[in-house]
Amino acid sequence: MQLQVARIGKPHGIRGEVTVQVLTDAPGDRFVPGTEFVVEPASAGALIVESARWNKDILLLAFEGIETRNQAETLRGAKLFIETEELDEDDDEGWYEHELVGLEARVGSQVVGKVAALHTLPVQDLLVVETPDGKEILVPFVEQIVPEVNVADGFVLLTPPDGLFEVNDGEAATGEPEENA
Repeated sequence: MQLQVARIGKPHGIRGEVTVQVLTDAPGDRFVPGTEFVVEPASAGALIVESARWNKDILLLAFEGIETRNQAETLRGAKLFIETEELDEDDDEGWYEHELVGLEARVGSQVVGKVAALHTLPVQDLLVVETPDGKEILVPFVEQIVPEVNVADGFVLLTPPDGLFEVNDGEAATGEPEENA
């Protein structure tokens, strides 16, 4: 399986560098010279990092064989992936979105929905739980609220604080469903 670690943005300068939207928490390990990425769309072929540098808070990458701004422009919007076999298997604390999406979300033994996404934010991560009626509930992905992730058995156990599902549902203030205005 592959894990997306970046998305290529616009060209930077005239020598083929591109800006990169980083989607990994370890850019210093992922974007080193010699690293090969699987690219989507596949028409771009594999890309090998020639150099990586930071310009303020923006990662700039140069790839082997990409020497001009016009060549770099053809990469705009491409997604960069690594093979998951390259991931640190000893990391018991970290979860990747592809491991969580589709797992049942349970409160006790009751299934309250399925994990639809993982939002990685600066302060904390959020699980997006889609309820059976199609609503999305944002659940802080912290140990106190998500004490167990069991990929093998296909579920995450939630211990949400009182009102979490109701607040997200719009029913907390009155105890009644919101009326459409």
